[in-house]
Amino acid sequence: MANPWLWDAITTAILRQVVRADQARKLYRAWCRAFGTDVDGPFGELAVAPTHTEVLTLADEEFAGVGAKFHHTALHAAATHYQQHHSTWERMDAAHLVTALTGIPRIGPWTAAAAAADFTGDFSIYPHDDLSVRTWAAQIAPAHPWPDKKDKAFGPLWTGWAGTDRTALHTLTLSTLTWGSHAR
Repeated sequence: MANPWLWDAITTAILRQVVRADQARKLYRAWCRAFGTDVDGPFGELAVAPTHTEVLTLADEEFAGVGAKFHHTALHAAATHYQQHHSTWERMDAAHLVTALTGIPRIGPWTAAAAAADFTGDFSIYPHDDLSVRTWAAQIAPAHPWPDKKDKAFGPLWTGWAGTDRTALHTLTLSTLTWGSHAR
């Protein structure tokens, strides 16, 4: 299911930069609790991400207070660019959205592709050599001779299995990530 809010998809991808997925989840929840909007849900209170305009008002020490000091400049730059371009970005296909998002300072190809995949629901453009994909693939098929973690052969191997069929690549990637999120 695609994330209906592009800003949240961008925020999630930024907070995932250089941290493990479980650390990113904790950081995202702390970020939302501290600066987002509380919503009553059927299982209790939840918090959604702060809007881009709220992010632009935060002081440096507020980012540091929730553990997002490293992400401060990326979040601020993203909020500034989102304010200017979100109407256009929200109408783009996944590949063009990746290109547009890499124009934001501190947003590289991995972050842009993760955000675009989350927002559009098109996991054919997800960063296929991502540690999550590698980890869950290795657990799903432990007997397969997977490339070493530092070997650049994983991405081409993964995308090569699908050939030119973007739907097959989407399905392979999304089902692997989904399996992993439930395998714990």
